[in-house]
Amino acid sequence: MNGKVFILALSTIAAGLVELIVGGILPEIASDFDITLSSAGQLITVFALIYAIAGPVLLVMTSNIERKKLYLVTLFIFFLGNTLTYFAPNFTIMMILRIITAMSTALIVVLSLTIAAKVVAPAHQAKALGLIYMGISSSLVLGVPVGILISNIFGWRIIFLGIAVVSVGSMMLIALFLEKIPGGKTVPLSVQLKAVGSAKIGSAHLATLFMLAGHYTLYAYFTPFLETNLHLNSYWISICYFAFGIAAISGGAFGGSLADRIGSKKAIIIVISAFAVILSILPFSTFSLVAFFPVMMVWAALSWALAPPQQSYLIQTDPETSDIQQSFNNSALQIGISLGSGIGGIVLNQTGTVTSTAWFGSAIVIISLLCAIFSLSRPGMNARTRKRQSA
Repeated sequence: MNGKVFILALSTIAAGLVELIVGGILPEIASDFDITLSSAGQLITVFALIYAIAGPVLLVMTSNIERKKLYLVTLFIFFLGNTLTYFAPNFTIMMILRIITAMSTALIVVLSLTIAAKVVAPAHQAKALGLIYMGISSSLVLGVPVGILISNIFGWRIIFLGIAVVSVGSMMLIALFLEKIPGGKTVPLSVQLKAVGSAKIGSAHLATLFMLAGHYTLYAYFTPFLETNLHLNSYWISICYFAFGIAAISGGAFGGSLADRIGSKKAIIIVISAFAVILSILPFSTFSLVAFFPVMMVWAALSWALAPPQQSYLIQTDPETSDIQQSFNNSALQIGISLGSGIGGIVLNQTGTVTSTAWFGSAIVIISLLCAIFSLSRPGMNARTRKRQSA
């Protein structure tokens, strides 16, 4: 595998941390700024919303800029945002800085994905994308536990200074080892939006959205699920989260390797189908931690296994707008996370049992499977189709 892909993956670890790490330090932030916990939680909500919108928009606006230069500038803005967060005097300033870091994070991730797809041979494309998603999912393992540990020892602000330092290392590696990559020709936004709205590509994005929505219908309430069904204490819950994160990291690599081996289309169907099944049987494995643990690990691995074959499929389907499609798919992932968390809360309130979230999540994943089948069965994007879109 091209070493440049590993450098890009390392950059996405810092980008992922800045989003997820806040979840572990919300009480400290609320206390420091003398605000409610729910108000502090808006730092997560606003970040996810800006992230989802900014990725596609910024990619279109910067499409003709040389990629290495753009990456370095974006990393520098990311560095400034996190450094200034360390000194944020009040909540309003911190919220503004979160918006800036969300925008730069979105561009860093989508640039990592698009550059990784360009610097490897087509046969290794899905595997390269899998490594990028390994970098993102690594923050699942590191984010909350590291945030809590560092915050307890040094205070929450030092975390953002540490992320800024990591981004400097990324800038140095990108500057030294990544060659210049010319920007692509600017495809009119109207053409790109029409491509997203096409039956084939639009339904592919919906498959990603509903897959993550089904996952987070349960995962957002994983702690009460473990407490209710397995009666675990905080020590064992931490172990489950850590193991889940490790499996999620491997899932990204597995999805990429599977797509390279059997093709992205078959991989998409296999991953989504298996994910629906594993969610539906998960509650039946909670009679014993020994039975639950391997089922949980499969669930975790599959949760991140769709992204690489899905990204590869989008590239193959419409190479002309592939960069923006990867960005839109990443946005669909973020929206799916928000949607699933909301649905899980509704299910929990209506049923009074957290176990039901797994079955509702499985049903949502079946919708994802139907969207994927619909997309795969549509005719491919050809020159005539693209000409009709641009008319």
